[in-house]
Amino acid sequence: MELFDLSGKVAIITGSSKGIGKAIAERLAEHGARVVISSRKAGPCEEVAGAINAKHGEGRAIAIPANIASKEDLQRLTDETKAAFGQIDILVCNAATNPYAGPMAGIADDQFEKILQNNVISNHWLIQMVAPQMLERKDGAILIISSIGGLRGNALIGAYNISKAADMQLARNLAVEYGPSNVRVNCIAPGLVQTDFAKYLWENPELLKTVTEPAPLKRIGQPDEIAGTAVYLCSPASAYVTGQTLVVDGGLTIAW
Repeated sequence: MELFDLSGKVAIITGSSKGIGKAIAERLAEHGARVVISSRKAGPCEEVAGAINAKHGEGRAIAIPANIASKEDLQRLTDETKAAFGQIDILVCNAATNPYAGPMAGIADDQFEKILQNNVISNHWLIQMVAPQMLERKDGAILIISSIGGLRGNALIGAYNISKAADMQLARNLAVEYGPSNVRVNCIAPGLVQTDFAKYLWENPELLKTVTEPAPLKRIGQPDEIAGTAVYLCSPASAYVTGQTLVVDGGLTIAW
């Protein structure tokens, strides 16, 4: 258990009111971390934090709503976390957006800008706010939730995939910069996971079969199946892992 013990650690997880982010927050808390639940709306954040506190004890989770597109909101998220818990040991950049599906020729400038802003630049902003105190203490784990889309071309979600490829490179670059101070930066690249975010890809049975049939495990993933990898990458078990992208996709990318 010591390998995965997060007792005393403080973690911010963006986009954690549902889906993959919520599952990660719940599992980090289960392994001892105090967690900050954050997404745009206060109500869902408070609901998740309340459930974690009911299970693990009062004070294990707090809710700090923030819009990742707002630099001021992200600074407030950082400041309020430090005020509540004293420091930040783990940052999970999970929140993302994809307002467009179709060929690159059809995407409007504002749609492309929004994808790059929310999926890449906002991660950069928040990391730059959180990292200095990690570097000073010479300890910290930063995790970016990317996608297998960042490893492949796709005629339907090309702009989203471009942003997710950029997240992988962001992790590699920051791993080089932060490594001498013992701050690790990694990515998870999930395959298709049954979340509201990806609903348009799995609610159609025919499309779901097309996407999952080539994979060795022949099924869609569940949010909690991403959370285990997140616990690993945020815990002492991965102390010698940095700059990496761990693919969690039921084997799809090795078979298709």
